Amino acid sequence: MANYHISKHSKFIQQMRKKRNLTQEYLASKIGVSRPTYIQIEQGEKDLTISSAKTLADIFGISFDDFIGGKEPRHEVILEKVSAGKKTDSSLQIRVTRKNLDKFKQVLLYILEKVGGKPNVGETVLHKLLYFIDFDYYEKFEENLMGATYIKNHHGPTSVELGTILKDMQKNGEIEAVKSKYFNHLQKKYLPVKRADLNALSAREIGHIEEVLARLSDKNAKEIENYSHEDIPWKAAKEGQPISYESVFYRDERYSVRNYDDDL
Repeated sequence: MANYHISKHSKFIQQMRKKRNLTQEYLASKIGVSRPTYIQIEQGEKDLTISSAKTLADIFGISFDDFIGGKEPRHEVILEKVSAGKKTDSSLQIRVTRKNLDKFKQVLLYILEKVGGKPNVGETVLHKLLYFIDFDYYEKFEENLMGATYIKNHHGPTSVELGTILKDMQKNGEIEAVKSKYFNHLQKKYLPVKRADLNALSAREIGHIEEVLARLSDKNAKEIENYSHEDIPWKAAKEGQPISYESVFYRDERYSVRNYDDDL
């Protein structure tokens, strides 16, 4: 089988692995080599087969061409509606209208008011809570609550918009970031500086959010990550690609939140 000469891009592979918090053991198992062999790949001492290179590209959520070129496409979040710019095939451009941005912020503030003080609720847990709030609501009512975009990665669903919105809210004095230790693991937490505007949320939306928080907010990062890995929308998506809202209708009984018998 043909090999891909990796020496020029060994650092790129290492950067992609670390950025996605993947272990050498995990990637070694995915391409069918031992950890010492994988370490040689990252050090540029051993070549990859073409099939292994394609596998790594899929895991990193980038195209094979970008992998070969040693570049990562940008996931660009535009917080306000602006004139459309030029979009490359390899980029994922998310446009968040002012209306949806405000809804996202109010939901996030409400979550932080209710459970942000819990020691287990750091940034990782926030991503998963937002995912289940959005996807469970869509399954129940066939409507978007926030309608945010979630990407499949090794650690479960990740909101594309969250990082940019958190920075925007810190800049505006709506939340503050703090660092804390949870079972000797350093984590980033966010606490609300202002209260959520409940006029922006319906009674049905508030009730739904509270239901998801009651069910999932006590899980730590690893527990909620493992839980999300068994949900059909995450399992059906391709690594590094957006998760389809429509796939909630294929959930099994462990995850489905809608009583389809009532619909009949």
